[in-house]
Amino acid sequence: MTLIASPRFLPAVLWADAAAGLATGVLQVAAGPVLARWLGLPQGLLSASGVALFAYAAFAAWLARGRPVSRGGVMLLVAGNLAWVLGCMELLFTGAAATPLGQAWLVMLAVAVGALAALEWAGLRRAPRTAWA
Repeated sequence: MTLIASPRFLPAVLWADAAAGLATGVLQVAAGPVLARWLGLPQGLLSASGVALFAYAAFAAWLARGRPVSRGGVMLLVAGNLAWVLGCMELLFTGAAATPLGQAWLVMLAVAVGALAALEWAGLRRAPRTAWA
């Protein structure tokens, strides 16, 4: 059995996504003013997206606890992650991040979130189909 085919793979990825979302949310809310200066991004954007990440992390954790994992819920997370990647790229290409560190932050977020979306999608494709999940 491959790692992705393991019944524990998708819940583990969801827990990792929840933890990453929570950690990023805490960082953006707690250190918003400092991050805004360092990254050249608006403090309001950092704080608002940090708060949104709390809800996202709670949803990912709730999905990770489900048996079976909700396919529709995971598809929603994948779509949200892809929207996050597109948002990061938009900020990057419109010059919203005024500092090189801000540009690196956006690229790092896009790569990490894109990787999580890909892992969630791969896990979802290998997960057994059930009637109501």
